[in-house]
Amino acid sequence: MVNFTVDEIRGLMDHKKNIRNMSVIAHVDHGKSTLTDSLVSKAGIIAGAKAGETRFTDTRKDEQERCITIKSTAISLFFELPESDLDFVKGVTQLEVNDGKRYNGFLINLIDSPGHVDFSSEVTAALRVTDGALVVVDCVSGVCVQTETVLRQAIAERIKPVLFMNKMDRALLELQLGQEELFQTFRRIVENINVIIATYGDDDGPMGPIMVDPALGNVGFGSGLHGWAFTLKQFAEMYASKFGVQVDKLMKNLWGDRFFNVKTRKWSTSQEDGAVRGFTQFVLDPIFKVFDAVMNVKKDDTVKLLEKLNIKLAADERELEGKPLMKVMMRKWLPAGDTMLQMIVMHLPSPVT
Repeated sequence: MVNFTVDEIRGLMDHKKNIRNMSVIAHVDHGKSTLTDSLVSKAGIIAGAKAGETRFTDTRKDEQERCITIKSTAISLFFELPESDLDFVKGVTQLEVNDGKRYNGFLINLIDSPGHVDFSSEVTAALRVTDGALVVVDCVSGVCVQTETVLRQAIAERIKPVLFMNKMDRALLELQLGQEELFQTFRRIVENINVIIATYGDDDGPMGPIMVDPALGNVGFGSGLHGWAFTLKQFAEMYASKFGVQVDKLMKNLWGDRFFNVKTRKWSTSQEDGAVRGFTQFVLDPIFKVFDAVMNVKKDDTVKLLEKLNIKLAADERELEGKPLMKVMMRKWLPAGDTMLQMIVMHLPSPVT
């Protein structure tokens, strides 16, 4: 069910600070259109179960047949940011405030652009009319030629990027990477993207610093095809009350060379006395446990995890096993639409900027 009306969208157009114009850019076949499906399903335009398979923004017959995007497609989405998250929207030009009241409704105008090098003119046109870009990178293939080309174009057009590392399901199920290996893969991609930004960007420009950093929450991880995604903010919120620390402080400990010692309950910068990296221990470990329990049909473990993670399954979903069950569990625990739209609203600039 579509969760907005034309009148609501029309009203939002008057609140320019609450508008985000953004394009989705990536190398060919890195999963832009499948990821866009999750955003479209969050707005209620397509069913959540169909997200990832519909490729809603591939509207032409030849696009559906060839499974690639040929023309840029625009779509408007409505998203309400929870009141508690409004504090994370930084900058006076990023949020409409009237008589002390903060508006939490956002209008996101999204353009899904092609990844193929032959259609780069479509990407240029999309970047010209937008203020921010969601850069999608396949975490198995890493940063490819076209990723660099489109990112360079975006920076030349003074567009602020946020990063999403896609196809995490492949890294876990096909390549079966270990936790430390997966962390190093992610770190390498973030570094490669930042090298491109540093080479072509300018920190003194109107956008300010545009480097991507998972600890700031402008990097997402997940699987567009399976419809689940997260940023470090999601996990920091889960653990914040347990540790009794603020979310943004905890986010800094969940990335990079920050190690947690369970015995002393202290964070350190070196891996000694059995200290484990924060990212692998608090972020990857729960995800690996879900994958292990479901894919190896450990029913007792699965039931415990459902309870622990507070995932509610419908009666027919409880009958599932293997990959279909994993998709349903991950989608309910870490819905991609919520994560991605939160990241877009918090970190991409409004037209006023």
